[in-house]
Amino acid sequence: MKFNYLALAVSAALLPLSAFAADKAPKKTSDMEVIQVKGSYFNNYKVDKASGAMRTDTSLMETAQAVTVIPETIIDEQLATTLGEVLNNVASLSPGSKQRNREVFSSRGFTLSSSNGYLRDGHQHWSHYQQPIETLERVEVIKGPSSILYGQSAPGGLVNMVTKKPTDSRLFDLSFDTDQNGSTRFMADFGGQIVEDLTYRSVLVKQDVKYDREYADGSQRERDRFLGSISVDYAVSDDLKVNVYFDRTNDKAGLDTGAWLDNNGDVIGDDKTIYDFSWAFTDITVDNLGANVSYFINPQWMVKAGYNEQTFERQRFESAPKKPSDYVLGDSYTYRAYDRFDDWQFKTAFVDITGEFSTGDIEHQLLIGANSLDYYYGQLRTRVDYVSYTPGQPEPVRPAISYKTDDTLYNSEYDYYGFYFQDLVTFNDEWQVAFGGRFDQQNREGADSDSFVPKFGVLYHPQEEMTVYVNYSESFEPSSSETLNDESDINHGMKLDAVTSKQVEIGGKWQVSDRLLVETAIFDIEKSGTLISQALPDNAQFDTVTTQSGLQRHKGFELSAQGAVTDRLFLMASTMYLNAKYEKDAKYQGKTPVDAPKWSASVWSRYEMSDAFSINAGVFYQGKRFADTNNTVEKDAYARVNVGAIYSTEISGQDVDFRLNIENLFDTDYLAGGGLNNVTIGNGTMARFEVKTSF
Repeated sequence: MKFNYLALAVSAALLPLSAFAADKAPKKTSDMEVIQVKGSYFNNYKVDKASGAMRTDTSLMETAQAVTVIPETIIDEQLATTLGEVLNNVASLSPGSKQRNREVFSSRGFTLSSSNGYLRDGHQHWSHYQQPIETLERVEVIKGPSSILYGQSAPGGLVNMVTKKPTDSRLFDLSFDTDQNGSTRFMADFGGQIVEDLTYRSVLVKQDVKYDREYADGSQRERDRFLGSISVDYAVSDDLKVNVYFDRTNDKAGLDTGAWLDNNGDVIGDDKTIYDFSWAFTDITVDNLGANVSYFINPQWMVKAGYNEQTFERQRFESAPKKPSDYVLGDSYTYRAYDRFDDWQFKTAFVDITGEFSTGDIEHQLLIGANSLDYYYGQLRTRVDYVSYTPGQPEPVRPAISYKTDDTLYNSEYDYYGFYFQDLVTFNDEWQVAFGGRFDQQNREGADSDSFVPKFGVLYHPQEEMTVYVNYSESFEPSSSETLNDESDINHGMKLDAVTSKQVEIGGKWQVSDRLLVETAIFDIEKSGTLISQALPDNAQFDTVTTQSGLQRHKGFELSAQGAVTDRLFLMASTMYLNAKYEKDAKYQGKTPVDAPKWSASVWSRYEMSDAFSINAGVFYQGKRFADTNNTVEKDAYARVNVGAIYSTEISGQDVDFRLNIENLFDTDYLAGGGLNNVTIGNGTMARFEVKTSF
């Protein structure tokens, strides 16, 4: 069945080629007036709406929350191949570890979970892998607690990945890019009308990556990825529209769990050394299959429903090196190889009713909905005993083990559903109020729970192009068990509530001449309800007393600008100051979370020298960050500079673009995300070249 899905995606991409040829038949133009436009008078950096923050396509000026949207234009200009390269454009997001061919991020200092930190077109999306960004038309970063509309999530916010949609107009783009290491990526992006009322969009990608870090046997780490996707829209009537889609990602890569740091925050040994062995790998297959239905009851009311089934299968053959606490260059270290198979199944569904109505002179934009998640995870694993290895010796051979010999299956599953409502109330041209709430129920063995979270915001528009707002929002993360299960604790059997987060945010938004959007926000987030245990040395019956009194507080402010500064200069820039602390914690009280810098900033720009030639320049800054939870090892601040240029021309009647990008122009040495035994070494100067043609 999976093979048939893949064949469908490829076949559907190729079917309309004959239609492309037919469309290119000569058309009579002698009676047509030709208007030639010089320069770029459109604004493709600035985005006016976001669908994720309000679950509707609401103007950012009417959204009482900080939201940043990264459009496809910037993704393409930067030749981005991973979600991390896209999210570098938002200062409130900081990179974490990249071990095991996946990326971890923090928003406003809080780690985004693979299970509830990411959305794809509004669906909760399992994100334990590098996302196929070639299918995306934009990425929305929703900042602060957002459980009201999506359910359990971390306090830092959500990343909503909005996919490319079928198009009525013909689309046929082919591109190829490469870098100085010899990596290659081929991409085809097709779209158009198959028959009347039936349109499609398909993306095919083949990528081979070569990294400059090396294994003990001298070989380089490599990655092999294939992506195939198809999305089809059918307009059943003027009021009813159906969308079905499927995509598959195959991603196999050698393992690199990161470099090791000493107690001074310096890399131990060579920057290019990989402690994993060359036979260690991860092999991932991810399928997404789903459908969406939209029905307009009348011009004011609409019903939208969607279902997505995500299957994530991974084999991970690990060498699993372990860093000794006092390790110095040349010392032996141990490894314990294992073969593991993971099976995640992530099923989501939603129904939304949206409408507009008035009560007297007061206007309402109402959302009522429900969504659900059905989660399953299964694991098989076999392993060998610890073995000692000394660098410089021949690389050990791969152990003859297989997860298929495991006759036990570890599994876990749960489901949750929620009901929510939201109303954006417009009193007049100056004042609006947004409020709502969500009831959520989790069903999990030994950890059933329910929660209610509210949200409230006030927007004031002193001028048509300005907004000042204040909001209060909450999020929650259910506890791992229903009660405290520790018979030696005085509170044994105590019911555990969900870990909750509360945010107060004050912000402003200003549209400068409808061309440039400037935003600022001040935020204060409190995460409470984590467990704190204290010893009871004088109690003969109990050893500890545990309470849900933990408190983590992140305060800061953000400033951003996005859009056209002039007719030829475009800009996306942001900065954040963050003060993140564990205010009450059994182990880390007074400490700062790992990879939470006080200052961060990013700038990306394009200047059009002529209609055919543009240049890009960007600076990405991360301040000092701690590499460990005890805050004893600090990573230095860094700023790296990227530049690029694109030249557009016509060859044999076809539009062709040539792009050259140079990343880390000044070859800055830096440490990216990760801790003492899994830090990511920043890439040195890297040149990348792309050729793209449109038919």
